[in-house]
Amino acid sequence: MKLNLNEIKDGSKWNGYKLPEFDPKEIAENTRKNPEWIHFGAGNIFRIFPAALAQKLLNKGLMNTGIIAGECHDPEIVEKLFKPHDNLTLGVTLKADGSIEKEIIASVVDSVCVYPEFKNDWATVLAAFKNPSLKMLSFTITEKGYAVTSPDGKLLGQYEHDFANPPEKAEMFLSKLTGLLLERFNAGKLPLALVSMDNCSHNGEKLSAAVFKIAENWQKNGFVPSEFVDYLKDETKIAFPWTMIDKITPRPNNAVAEMLKKDGFEETELIVTSKNTYCATFVNAEETQYLVIEDKFPNGRLPLDKAGVYFTDRETVNKVEKMKVCTCLNPLHTALALSGCLLGFGLICDEMKDKDLKKMVEILGYKEGLPVVVDPKIIKPKTFIDEVIEKRLPNPFMPDTPQRIATDTSQKLSIRFGETVKAYLANPELDVKTLKILPMVFALWLRYLLGIDDNGKEFELSPDPLLPDVKNELAGIVIGKNDESEVEEKIKKLLKNEKIFGFDVVSSELYGKVKSYFMEMISANGKVREVISRAVEN
Repeated sequence: MKLNLNEIKDGSKWNGYKLPEFDPKEIAENTRKNPEWIHFGAGNIFRIFPAALAQKLLNKGLMNTGIIAGECHDPEIVEKLFKPHDNLTLGVTLKADGSIEKEIIASVVDSVCVYPEFKNDWATVLAAFKNPSLKMLSFTITEKGYAVTSPDGKLLGQYEHDFANPPEKAEMFLSKLTGLLLERFNAGKLPLALVSMDNCSHNGEKLSAAVFKIAENWQKNGFVPSEFVDYLKDETKIAFPWTMIDKITPRPNNAVAEMLKKDGFEETELIVTSKNTYCATFVNAEETQYLVIEDKFPNGRLPLDKAGVYFTDRETVNKVEKMKVCTCLNPLHTALALSGCLLGFGLICDEMKDKDLKKMVEILGYKEGLPVVVDPKIIKPKTFIDEVIEKRLPNPFMPDTPQRIATDTSQKLSIRFGETVKAYLANPELDVKTLKILPMVFALWLRYLLGIDDNGKEFELSPDPLLPDVKNELAGIVIGKNDESEVEEKIKKLLKNEKIFGFDVVSSELYGKVKSYFMEMISANGKVREVISRAVEN
């Protein structure tokens, strides 16, 4: 069993696998004539979520065109993964009840490298942008992909180059995207929706801000007319809907690969590109998924609601995002990530078998989070968090790791925890001093930054843009050998950073708890476990 269009014609080979219920050749012809959907960022979550949504609609006959998948960061994904396998993906859904669903996803018609030097690929994208039929661009390029400035507010050097040169010489992806929108403008001011599906708050706003900044600088330097900027800012022409996306999609897992080999599936090797992208012919992910999209589609929308997507207004999207990110999922994930790294866990699901850690996230979610949760109405917060704690996090078939979740923690604390603290402070009926797990998470992060686990062994810290700076602030702290006043001076510098925490922890009523937790955690090996055990029992 190999992953290509010719092999899947023989359904008898694929017992237990769902195959496309449409003619991929016919869909490809329709798409090339009248493209409706281009997706940028052809990584794992795209392949098993948006691409699978399209597959469902194609199977039902509710769409007759597929997706053009554009890769804007790592051309090797297209060259080594998509094109050799006729743009097919084997989606492996790992359900909490132990069952596994395997589906050949064939909704991607063309995969292209979004670089002008790939001339045929670029011509495909350019032709689609000029076609009136195009309804939607979607994106999973990660939150970092929307950055035009560095964390200190300075313009990134690559954009200095792009602003000083005409669109056809653009080097950064968002500059190329803006140049493609200029082609659509020149083709008759054609309408389009640009839909970020990245897991970050106000994603549509981040995308629009970057595109506007690029276009405005080009206008200032005489490369584009003012009418082009007006076109981009006219929501009857170009819209940037906000979205909330939720689906846990770890890297391809060896255990899944072995299971597929037993089926007779021959192509399970992990591909690691020169840009350190991890991918394979298959994508493994959980069953649970949510996608909520602001209903702004100037050129008409695809019937994604028939595949389980929620269309709603911006306020509701924002509320769903806050519910998930600030209360019902992301804070729990971060708490498990930090404690898991310190306590030697390799899988999130194994942490949920630990009575202390399970109780930790229950308190964090139900007792500390739900009192200030934002209720979006279309999804019940209590039901959402029940599903997270009872099904999603304990799923033994989901090979997600605390080390992956710990990535970029410095960028997450202010939203995942700072917003809860602000909500407590703003509500006269609540007392921020009742919080005990939330301040412990701050202490866990400080302890994590030492790179020494609870048994005294070194471990590798996950990538984080502020890692060198925050580690340096804690330099010299040694487990079991510290002067309390010197340690306090070090942690105060970090805890006063409102960009990291969302508020000045040192000036708050939580500082005493954070300091106390941390001091005990560094007093000796084994103290992280003791602190957590005592916190969840009190």
